[in-house]
Amino acid sequence: MASVIHVLNGPNLNTLGEREPHIYGHDTLADVEAMCRAEADAAGFDLVFRQTNAEHEMVDWIQAARKGSAGIVINPAAFTYAGYPILDALKLCDCPIVEVHISNIHRREAEWRSNSIMTQVVTGIISGLGVNGYPLAIRHVAWLRSRGL
Repeated sequence: MASVIHVLNGPNLNTLGEREPHIYGHDTLADVEAMCRAEADAAGFDLVFRQTNAEHEMVDWIQAARKGSAGIVINPAAFTYAGYPILDALKLCDCPIVEVHISNIHRREAEWRSNSIMTQVVTGIISGLGVNGYPLAIRHVAWLRSRGL
């Protein structure tokens, strides 16, 4: 199990490539998964890649991954701002957690978008690097694990 990195995606990311491409780009979630698999494979890790629009499902996945996993890469999407059950589940994790946002949440049009409640419990955050943030997050988890962290 420790050789598994979980990439968990929140609401509306299933429409990536279609929804607001001027903000999120033209890559689809399948494209992101392929990028993540290539990075995980190169680092010698297995990958579990998931997307949900349901908060309870995200909580279940985090709880399943919380012990013994190499790490979690999470794009909480709209859960970022009010997903307290997800925040509580992340608090129980004993592995590195990297929060990823495709857009720079600190430069978005609405001030509430810049306040991630998840940031208080994650190892690090990548925001504004487009879908390239995902493989960078996997690379960071692999780097931490190679150092026994």
